[in-house]
Amino acid sequence: MGSFQPFEKSSKRNRRRKRLGKIDAPLGEKLQAVKWGEYRLGDLFEAQTGDVDLQQKDCNDKGEYLVNSGLDNCGIKGRTDRLAKVFPANTITVDFWGNAFYRNFKYKMATHNHVFSLSGKVIKNESVGIFIATQFSYMRKLFSFDYMGTWNKIKELKILLPTTSNNEIDFDLMESFIRELEEERIRELSAYLTVSGIADATLTANERYALECFDKLEWKEFNVTDVFSVKNTHNILSSEIKENSGKIPYLCASAENNSVSSYISYNADFLEKGNCIFIGGKTFVVSYQKDDFFSNDSHNLALYLKNFKADKSNQLYLATCIRKSLAHKYSWGNSISNAKIKGDKVMLPVRSNTPDYEAMQDFISAVQKLVIQDVVKFTDGKIEATKKVVKKEVEYKLDENKSVLKVAESSDYKSYKSSLH
Repeated sequence: MGSFQPFEKSSKRNRRRKRLGKIDAPLGEKLQAVKWGEYRLGDLFEAQTGDVDLQQKDCNDKGEYLVNSGLDNCGIKGRTDRLAKVFPANTITVDFWGNAFYRNFKYKMATHNHVFSLSGKVIKNESVGIFIATQFSYMRKLFSFDYMGTWNKIKELKILLPTTSNNEIDFDLMESFIRELEEERIRELSAYLTVSGIADATLTANERYALECFDKLEWKEFNVTDVFSVKNTHNILSSEIKENSGKIPYLCASAENNSVSSYISYNADFLEKGNCIFIGGKTFVVSYQKDDFFSNDSHNLALYLKNFKADKSNQLYLATCIRKSLAHKYSWGNSISNAKIKGDKVMLPVRSNTPDYEAMQDFISAVQKLVIQDVVKFTDGKIEATKKVVKKEVEYKLDENKSVLKVAESSDYKSYKSSLH
């Protein structure tokens, strides 16, 4: 696979292209002092592809995870026990859109969507793997539906990695950076859960009932336009905006980051009202938008609830119902439109033959609390593990200092020190 020697040493251009995204100080300051080297992917990794055309219909909650292209759920489509090549853990997958993820588990891959499994000695462990995978992120801007990534293209691309003074890859820095970043985020999350009052995520009676009775709900089809007012958004081309120039979300038709491409300042006449369901016209990406926003394409649709007070909980539920009811109809080659949606129907839970919005709210609230409970367990476990590590380090330092003190006070050391004068 070639050596790990960088193509070039640190430069101003390299520092601008670290691609790790927004990192808070002091970790951000730590990155500023890093020396970066440029490495060709074909020299770092070997690539493999799947041997069976596995699809969503093959998922049966058994066997290994099935990895496909896309950002949703990190490209994981489910589990399958269909006979196919199994790829090892501690590898990185990259798809034809340029989406890359570190995998700490065994998996199988689809073949029809160009997903590649990358292995190499450079992936020392999970922390290093996560760090390296983030350095692929710029590839999402290189590849598209019209220009898909293949291994022949990808292997000639380069990524930036931290290097030591000897121009070798600095694995220790990558490990420490990911560890410190995780610890920082856990502290922030723990503080947020405490301040917001949701660390104690106890289910109410209504929320427990919503979970227990979900499989017994009665469902009914409704015309989308009987439930929502539908409008096309304005059209603001990316060439007309200045990225990160303001505080208002600028939406595109991407599933990434809840469709938010940037935050901008722009003509208020083009502003769309929030608290709605947003549909990417060409991609059928469906999301809930809490805040007012700008849109990149007039093919995009904004759906506003008609006969009930819209809030985050019922809108999240409704967005899922829209996606599940219509996703089979629309794709890149057959995009949704204001005219088409007028003939579409959506399945909703009902009570007395009308949409049961209270049940939707209770269900989403219950799911949110269950997730919070898992997060609390995770953070508590991580915090406890961190405390143990810190305790061991402190005990080691104390033992080390005691040993030094004992040596300094010994008669042999005092005699040796006197002999030096």
